[in-house]
Amino acid sequence: MIIGYARVSSPEQSLSRQIKDLEEYGCERIFTEKQSGKNFIDRKVYQSMREKLRFGDILVVHDLSRFGRNKEEIKNEWESLIKDEVDIVVLNMPILDTTKYKELEGVGQLLTDLTLSLLSWMVEEERERIRTAQRQGIAIAKKQGKYKGRKRKYHSNAKGKDKIIYDEITKELRFGTSVMDIHRKTGVARSTIYKIRNEMIDGVPNN
Repeated sequence: MIIGYARVSSPEQSLSRQIKDLEEYGCERIFTEKQSGKNFIDRKVYQSMREKLRFGDILVVHDLSRFGRNKEEIKNEWESLIKDEVDIVVLNMPILDTTKYKELEGVGQLLTDLTLSLLSWMVEEERERIRTAQRQGIAIAKKQGKYKGRKRKYHSNAKGKDKIIYDEITKELRFGTSVMDIHRKTGVARSTIYKIRNEMIDGVPNN
């Protein structure tokens, strides 16, 4: 089965271009996700799709960054798919197409390894460039008194669903539930849960 996976990192971004390319390739089923690629654990659609992939399936993605944010993540995910005998096609880099090398295993593996190493490094470098630019922009905004930071979502004065989730986190923390288990239960990032836990310990107002 030919399966496509399309992802953007925020709800405001469009998946239409990726989906169009996947459809034109011939994908029989397409999984879509609007979720940061920061952590594979948080990418629930990808994880669900990954569990469904079977021997002989072909996984098609638009670009290499769908597999992670740095070269280690990309390499590990690629190797895991190959180990499960799932073929991989990266549309914007035709050389990364394991279906082409069935009869040329040695040559195909060499080309794939070299290209994968280069491109995964490029992905990581681009991520670092973006992070550097963001840090510089924040520093400038702070000097100008324009930076207020990201608005907190889960705190004691939150409203509606956010308050329910916050109360659930604090309840579980009081029960001694691990941060990882709370993360799995609520879907809230571990860094946020740690921050709430530290505020509870220090007695700092969390709003």
